[in-house]
Amino acid sequence: MARLVLASTSPYRRELLARLGVPFETAAPGVDETARVGELPAATANRLACEKAVALAQRFPDAFIVGADQVAEIDGEALGKPLHHATAVRQLLRCSDRTVAFHTGICLLHATRRTIEVEVASNRVRFRQLDESEIERYLHREQPYDCAGSAKVEGFGIVLIEALEGEDPNALIGLPLIRLAAMLRRAGFRLP
Repeated sequence: MARLVLASTSPYRRELLARLGVPFETAAPGVDETARVGELPAATANRLACEKAVALAQRFPDAFIVGADQVAEIDGEALGKPLHHATAVRQLLRCSDRTVAFHTGICLLHATRRTIEVEVASNRVRFRQLDESEIERYLHREQPYDCAGSAKVEGFGIVLIEALEGEDPNALIGLPLIRLAAMLRRAGFRLP
């Protein structure tokens, strides 16, 4: 079986990829995740997924490398990882009673074979109307400061949500497994 490398140190992505039952290793891509001026959020997710895979191509030239990135979008503007409590409160207040798009870019690269596949999976999340006390209780319990948009739908953050719409619920966690599984099958991986 071909070697598979996940260009990420995210525990969420590592856990998701493990669901496919394919042996893999992880490596930090060391990519600056800053959006470019005028770049749309879906384009940022797409570009960063590719840059993460490409960043490891020299180190793993005979491996298939999976790069992924997620960008949340509201009103055409990207919502990044909050990193701090106060930023998470502001993000969730802004998302209250609104629909937020989550774009997850996925890239499968093989440097030696000179193959690359890139796609973006998008999901729409409708947040309930939230008050500050609900937000504070949620943040103290879950502390999703490393999650775009400040809500972990795979955890307690689901209580903030009114509805989900999209192609792959795994993409909301950070890795669109439906698309990735199709890419891996095309690359010759036997799934299941």
